[in-house]
Amino acid sequence: MTPVVTAFFDSSTNTISFVVQDPGGSSCAIIDSVLDFDYASGRTDTKSADEVVEFVRAKELKVEWLLESHVHADHLSAAPYLQERLGGKIGIGEKITVIQDTFGKVFNEGTEFQRDGSQFDQLFTEGDSLMIGQMRCDVLHTPGHTPACLTYVIGDAAFVGDTLFMPDFGTARCDFPGGSSEMLYISIQKILSLPDETRIFVGHDYKAPGRDEYAWETTVGEQKARNVHVGGGANKDEFVEMRDARDATLAMPKLIIPSLQVNMRAGQMPEPDDEGDVFLKVPLNKL
Repeated sequence: MTPVVTAFFDSSTNTISFVVQDPGGSSCAIIDSVLDFDYASGRTDTKSADEVVEFVRAKELKVEWLLESHVHADHLSAAPYLQERLGGKIGIGEKITVIQDTFGKVFNEGTEFQRDGSQFDQLFTEGDSLMIGQMRCDVLHTPGHTPACLTYVIGDAAFVGDTLFMPDFGTARCDFPGGSSEMLYISIQKILSLPDETRIFVGHDYKAPGRDEYAWETTVGEQKARNVHVGGGANKDEFVEMRDARDATLAMPKLIIPSLQVNMRAGQMPEPDDEGDVFLKVPLNKL
């Protein structure tokens, strides 16, 4: 089966969100949505999410799932906003509990913050499947970038989140708490074991040097042949050495502090205070 895939590119975070539609019906899933956030003012906006809402309503689609490939560190999820307007269940990998435990401590969330993944409607593990209309989606656990990363394989399409980028840009960083370059290599091999013609949709694109346009669709065959980090049969030891050295030079994503606090709550903001005001914390010297 070949799902109908529509991409929405958010230029402020270089994130691509996807609406994945059953070609034989009106059912769809939304993968990795974006809630706009201006750090300087602390203001949120729904412009990016509203584009998705308008598209879904114009096409008269039925949203069955709001899927997260992982707990994003570079943008806030709009899943609750979309759920309120379009319906659907919010799903993520079961290892979200590891992220919640780790960053619950970083942000000093206290015992009132549940670390069992209960903020989400569904937690997935390796080998799980779900239905989007008549389309079957198979879940692959592909950790390395984070412990909770998933790849969603829907027909001839695989949505890999941040695990792989376009072939000319390479692979995801692994230096966040719980990340592992060795595990990422293993996860990538799992993805590359899919049929060569499988379409791969990446979660970000930063337009590699020499390329004029943003891109987000490639294939397993192209990744195996041309990925600058793992293509051509690069072995694990070489990859781990390269990835660790590269990660040591990278700055933290500019939205990591608000993103983690919100996304580990399934896109919900922290509880408001007695005056109804919501606050995010900035831990010092923790990341």
